[in-house]
Amino acid sequence: MTTRPSNIVMLLKADQSLGNGMPIIKPENDTGPLPDLISARSLCKGFTNGGARIDVLKDLDFNLSVGESVAIVGASGIGKSTLLHIVGTLDRPDSGQLLYREDDIFTYDDLKLARFRNRTVGFVFQFHHLLPEFSAVENAMMPALINGAGRQEANQAAEEILVRVGLKDRLHYRVGKLSGGEQQRVALARALVLKPAILLADEPTGNLDKQNSEQVHTLLMELNQELSMTLVVVTHNSELASFMSRRVTIVNGRLTPVT
Repeated sequence: MTTRPSNIVMLLKADQSLGNGMPIIKPENDTGPLPDLISARSLCKGFTNGGARIDVLKDLDFNLSVGESVAIVGASGIGKSTLLHIVGTLDRPDSGQLLYREDDIFTYDDLKLARFRNRTVGFVFQFHHLLPEFSAVENAMMPALINGAGRQEANQAAEEILVRVGLKDRLHYRVGKLSGGEQQRVALARALVLKPAILLADEPTGNLDKQNSEQVHTLLMELNQELSMTLVVVTHNSELASFMSRRVTIVNGRLTPVT
């Protein structure tokens, strides 16, 4: 899936005035159900193609809990990426609500929505959209700089997450000189540098070989646990999907569990 240039700009629009997007971490002795982080109510989205209306999402409902991992699977064209873009606020539904901790975020104006997106949602795409002439650190620190952090603070945050994803010895390499697997780990670090409450990944290993795919799979699951970060992955990779706590697909515009 190729992300439109306008989406890349949207990912980077932000303002430091938004509150912290860190997830709620439950006490160890709390065995009750996890609180909902995201709730969708009657989401509808359609497109017009050659004069014909195509309804992709039809009164779709779902809940995502804090720290949950979900795989959205199924054939191309059923609306997986469309749903991911709406959850990530890259696109608005035709109707319906998307509640973040019970706040209807599509009532926000574009600026407030951009602030929310930058602070609360991390994105990883099949095509990493890194800046090849910049170093790994410079790429990873960009969301923090745009969010208002000082250069030293942003650099430190970027270095810490790059070390965590296994790139300690590649911090100052231009990403154009890195391997495909290393580039995708830089993209993952960039998505996580602000410690978002939710990470959305659209075919994150679609362009990687088996070894690099397995490394990214492992990293995603480890970080999901370490950060209590909600993880939603669109994938055709059955192995990656099997790691998730829940697997769903879209049938006739609505989510259906996959067993």
